[in-house]
Amino acid sequence: MTVSHAKKLVYAGIFVLKKLDLKGGEGGIRLPVLLEPQHAPLEEVLEKLVMDGFIEIDRKSQLYKLTKRGIAHLGKLIDEAESYIDEFDEQEIADVVDELRARNLDPLRVRFLWGWYQGEFDDVAMFQERRGFVEIEPDWPLFVVSDDFYENLELDLEGDEAEALDD
Repeated sequence: MTVSHAKKLVYAGIFVLKKLDLKGGEGGIRLPVLLEPQHAPLEEVLEKLVMDGFIEIDRKSQLYKLTKRGIAHLGKLIDEAESYIDEFDEQEIADVVDELRARNLDPLRVRFLWGWYQGEFDDVAMFQERRGFVEIEPDWPLFVVSDDFYENLELDLEGDEAEALDD
């Protein structure tokens, strides 16, 4: 399976929305409109979030900020993630994947939301260490748009090698 560029933008956007919503001490960020080099990989993600109406530019502070629509969207994502966790927490991954496919739901989206909601990706370096990455990408903006991230998540959804979603 290969994750489309469009899906990567959506998932990376969800990641960014969470970062913008959290306070600094909780892992949140303030993203200036003139992106620092480490945040440059997010340019297309931010553009999509603006076009979707989830974030806007605060002209006074020159920072990206969540809109009311973005906050409501985050709430829906949280509700969606919680519903998956409530329903599938004790089930085998192969059964979950089969059920999601039977419902015409994207198993990767469910896997992503599960990890996103539970904070599994909050420290991307630690996530990569736990998952056995050979080379660790410490910059979260680069990691959340990388093929490596999504290819690794897809491993959880494959047959006999599947791990539990909540590991």
